[in-house]
Amino acid sequence: MAQEAAPVLLVFLTRLVSSTWHEGSGYYTAESHTNEVYVEEAPPEPALDYRRVPQWCATLNIHRGEATCYSPQGGSYRSSLGTRCELSCARGYRLVGRSAVQCLPSRRWSGMAYCRQIRCHVLPAVLRGSYVCSAGVQMDSRCDYTCLPGYQLEGDRSRTCMEDGRWSGSEPICVDVEPPKIHCPDSRERIAEPGKLTATVYWDPPRVKDSADGVIKRVMLRGPEPGSEFPEGEHVIRYTTYDQAYNRASCKFRIRVQVRRCPVLKPPQHGYLSCTSDGNNYGATCEYLCDGGYERQGTSLRVCQSTQQWTGSQPLCAPMQINTAVNSAASLLDQFYEKRRLLVISAPDAANRYYKMQISMLQQATCGLDLRHVTIIELVGQPPHEVGRIREHQLSVGIMEELRQFLHLTRYHFNMVLLDKAGTDRERYILPISPDEIFDFIDTYLLSEQEAAQRAQSGDPCD
Repeated sequence: MAQEAAPVLLVFLTRLVSSTWHEGSGYYTAESHTNEVYVEEAPPEPALDYRRVPQWCATLNIHRGEATCYSPQGGSYRSSLGTRCELSCARGYRLVGRSAVQCLPSRRWSGMAYCRQIRCHVLPAVLRGSYVCSAGVQMDSRCDYTCLPGYQLEGDRSRTCMEDGRWSGSEPICVDVEPPKIHCPDSRERIAEPGKLTATVYWDPPRVKDSADGVIKRVMLRGPEPGSEFPEGEHVIRYTTYDQAYNRASCKFRIRVQVRRCPVLKPPQHGYLSCTSDGNNYGATCEYLCDGGYERQGTSLRVCQSTQQWTGSQPLCAPMQINTAVNSAASLLDQFYEKRRLLVISAPDAANRYYKMQISMLQQATCGLDLRHVTIIELVGQPPHEVGRIREHQLSVGIMEELRQFLHLTRYHFNMVLLDKAGTDRERYILPISPDEIFDFIDTYLLSEQEAAQRAQSGDPCD
């Protein structure tokens, strides 16, 4: 019997072939710290390297990764028929393809895979800010955000590229939270203008600057405009400004107006003062006026100077001197022009009952007559015993006759005429009248504005 041929085990020795698996990220392999994007290149045909004599399947070698293989022949066999290999990538790389492959009878692995570098997308630019990254868009790269001067970061200050290819956190923004800078003019002091209690004050607008984008939305003034008149005292002027983000800033300054004043003048005895402006401020003028029946002796006007002193000296109000030794009635009446009102009484004789009644009532109203500047002239009797007098002063026959003719006064019955300070006939009476009625008429129709103001200020001393 022929010897049966023994089976022969053919062992194919396969050299370990290093098949290069390329990094398939599509980015430039050099380390980069910029946010530039490069065109991704197609990965080379990877998987198995047949340049060396295979044992069965080519030995696996994954670039930037690791193949963990389990062979039926034992741990020393990494590419024998039936070997199963699990593929993984180093940190920072992601596996693209099959995660596990097996050596097939066709001497090929059941699939292929490669490691692609993990990269995040390029971060968008930050309005009014910027960022700096430690390793560009690679995994674990940290990007720190900053804002331009005048802006503040809101949100995450830094973001990190994570294993899933996404950035941590969210995109921050740069907001304008810093108020603008505003500088008001310096405070100032002004002297009131002559004859006025105010001063016209001018100033430059405030200096305003926004620390962010330099844009000022508006500037608001609280108070009078430059060039306004300011009364005596201290005034606060405020400015408020807003930037585009409506951040607000304010400033203020003070305006002090001083009124130079002279000492307060006292009215003369039997007289009063009429002053312009405030009475004793720089430029004010005061006129000295005397009560009816009194005449001013001395200067009539005094002016408050910038030295805070009055010009001139204070005059006196002396009793009015009546001169009856004149040549005509007109000369007599001129002495009373604009000074006194005249009540001229004519009666047939001193025993006339109307005359006696009228004189009796007027003698009891002396204060009210002086207050209203009324002087009484009496024409009593018949020639050659006719008597004319002003107080204790006697009138000549010629003056009496001229007065009767000028005023149309008869000797034959009681009659009176009231003249104003201009010498005009204002009212006539043929019967006695009470002083109150005379006073009411004068107060209603004959008082000047100046007299009315003086009366309102001083009241009625005869009450």
